[in-house]
Amino acid sequence: MMTRRYKPSLVPVAFILTLVVLLATLFIGQQVAQGMTGIWQLLTGEARQYQSIVVWQWRASRALGALIIGAGLGVSGAVFQSLVRNPLGSPDITGFNVGAFTGVLLSIAWFGNVYWMSVLGAILGGLCAATLVYLFAYREGHSGFRLIIVGIAISATLTAFNQWLSLSVSLETAMTAALWSAGSLNGMTWSRVLPAAILLILLMCIALAMNSRMKLLEMGDDTAAALGVSVNKSRLALMFVGVSLTAVATAITGPIAFISLAAPQIARRLENNASISLTASAVVGAMLLLTADFLAQHAWQGITLPVGLVTISLGGLYLVYLIVREGRL
Repeated sequence: MMTRRYKPSLVPVAFILTLVVLLATLFIGQQVAQGMTGIWQLLTGEARQYQSIVVWQWRASRALGALIIGAGLGVSGAVFQSLVRNPLGSPDITGFNVGAFTGVLLSIAWFGNVYWMSVLGAILGGLCAATLVYLFAYREGHSGFRLIIVGIAISATLTAFNQWLSLSVSLETAMTAALWSAGSLNGMTWSRVLPAAILLILLMCIALAMNSRMKLLEMGDDTAAALGVSVNKSRLALMFVGVSLTAVATAITGPIAFISLAAPQIARRLENNASISLTASAVVGAMLLLTADFLAQHAWQGITLPVGLVTISLGGLYLVYLIVREGRL
């Protein structure tokens, strides 16, 4: 009788790679650190003032933002892919991030570029989009495939509405929305990052606390109900947490595509596990966004690209791979 060979988890490797990219993000640059001596001076506070400002005030806040937002998007994608039991069931595909974008656009149009109003607008917009998808997809229960198809339809409708809204507002508001919609980590100061990081960490902790219910829901509604899980309440609570994670991330940076789509599936393969791990998805999501931001800053000399442009370029290839793979199963 053949025994299945044990394969160790590769998530610790992803964690180590994240640390390596973090160090590169902080210290690479001719004007920042000259070798290990320069890095040591920055760590001990002996570097020049402008070097310390560049690293600890500008780069560190941006790097922390990338890590926390990437982790939040990874957890959000894991929650939705678990709920719909389909690797295509991420907020990118089902339109929840487009709904968050709509909420921010309305907030900018009505109240101006006010940070916390944008956050609130993104959460409300994402929840409204999720509610529409949930209601239109309900047919004596929920099918993962039906949720995805309805989500794509809602996403297309909201995208058209967003374009119309951008043409209807003032030029200044339209320019603000256009710059924000590219998805960027520029301007990530500590005053913006820390409140958002606290909120995202809180939401991720809630998702981890509901992890056991999520695993039972993966077994099917009937099985979960037989094991004492309140199916509808648990699904709605998980959807609220997932949408809130996506909405907060979208409000801070603009829409950053495909992190929530790719992170859970990459994490599942790294863990050699059939189920989706929230912790592993958070690690991979943080690694992907931090790496994408590093490429956006250093891949083209003298040009800093919006990180959303990098993720959507790489994620488009990954989406094609997923669609082809799903079609073969």
